[in-house]
Amino acid sequence: MEVYKSLPEGTLAELIDEVIVMSPSRNSQHQDLSIELSSSLHFFVKNSGKGKVYSAPMDVYLDEKSNAVQPDIIVLLGDNSNIVESQGHIHGVPDMHIEILSPGNQNHDLVTKKELYARFGVKEYWIVNPEDKLAIGYTLEGQAYSEFFRALGTLQSKLLDHTFTF
Repeated sequence: MEVYKSLPEGTLAELIDEVIVMSPSRNSQHQDLSIELSSSLHFFVKNSGKGKVYSAPMDVYLDEKSNAVQPDIIVLLGDNSNIVESQGHIHGVPDMHIEILSPGNQNHDLVTKKELYARFGVKEYWIVNPEDKLAIGYTLEGQAYSEFFRALGTLQSKLLDHTFTF
């Protein structure tokens, strides 16, 4: 964790089970989709008074020793917004993470981070493919995720009780 915290600001890296994983910068397709989804989510969540939405890069310290991630989009609901500390990082478990797939690291989002987020109790996890706009939603059931939604260009959140199109 100390090495992770000493990385230069803006470094695209995550710490997963005490291993630093570097990521390439996002391509234009990834950025376009991220901005579109972040904006829609932010507008809805803010106007409904449900919480806050953040977008990458932003450090999320799932614990203080071994795991820090930078999800593409982060949703904090209600009282959970108090896990944002004064320095602007998140220390705790957000309610929802959205990861937008990148060509070189799909397994990282589809397997590694999915397992990590389930282990820490992220209630809703979305994976979106920018190439075909396939969105897959998972909800936490016990200690594992169960797929509850799959569609092109649509994200239908159980947690937010709202549908977003992109």
